[in-house]
Amino acid sequence: MNRINNATIRLIFLGTGTSQGIPVIACGCPVCNSKDIKDKRLRSSVLLEINGENIVIDAGPDFRQQMLTHNVTSLKAVLLTHEHVDHIFGLDDIRSFNWVQKKPMDIYAEKRVERAVRRIFNYVFANYQYPGIPQMNLHIIENKLFYVGNTQVTPVRGLHYKLPVFGFRIGGFAYITDVNFIADEEKEKLQGLEVLVVNALRKEEHISHFNLEQALALSLELKPGKTYLTHISHAMGKHNDIQRGLPDNVFLSYDGLVVDVK
Repeated sequence: MNRINNATIRLIFLGTGTSQGIPVIACGCPVCNSKDIKDKRLRSSVLLEINGENIVIDAGPDFRQQMLTHNVTSLKAVLLTHEHVDHIFGLDDIRSFNWVQKKPMDIYAEKRVERAVRRIFNYVFANYQYPGIPQMNLHIIENKLFYVGNTQVTPVRGLHYKLPVFGFRIGGFAYITDVNFIADEEKEKLQGLEVLVVNALRKEEHISHFNLEQALALSLELKPGKTYLTHISHAMGKHNDIQRGLPDNVFLSYDGLVVDVK
């Protein structure tokens, strides 16, 4: 692993599926019935190992399983892209890290998302603190760079249909999920990337997500060293079938994939 802006980055895809994951409950389609492990997708999230510290982007309903699968024993912070269930409903399980690390978890989110966290996890912020509840240290971020410890993070604004969401850039890496529009001024923040991770829901167009064609067009426009597609639904097709049709520097991500940002 190489040093980028004083940060050494290893990227681990904890989950690469859309809001229902794959297989989808009660679905009998060929993708959901596939025996290929690359077609089994938990809800989308990534772990960044940066100079010996771990940062997670989004903590959906599979957060506990993801932490156990990858033997994550310490966690510095959670960055939230937006407030939808598949991106925040695992936050209750940060309490295990609270216990081990003896401190609240630092969570970074814009004001609207922070309000949603306070509403959904109201017991965390109630006047009566029930024993054993999660401890959260909420940091409100805006569309300007901020720091997680010594790591510089640049938010990248996108639209999830009409909902504003944040992607994040750290060094030569950027993570953009649940968007179907990025303004030109925000794309300027994505120049010179080594690794771009972007959502690609399916082949057909969608009201709130990039489809495959749109994600490939963004990759061609930005020209990162490599592009990894994530937030994938069962409507996309089987992993190996889709991968065969992608450009040489574009990859369909899968759960457990590890990428070193060079």
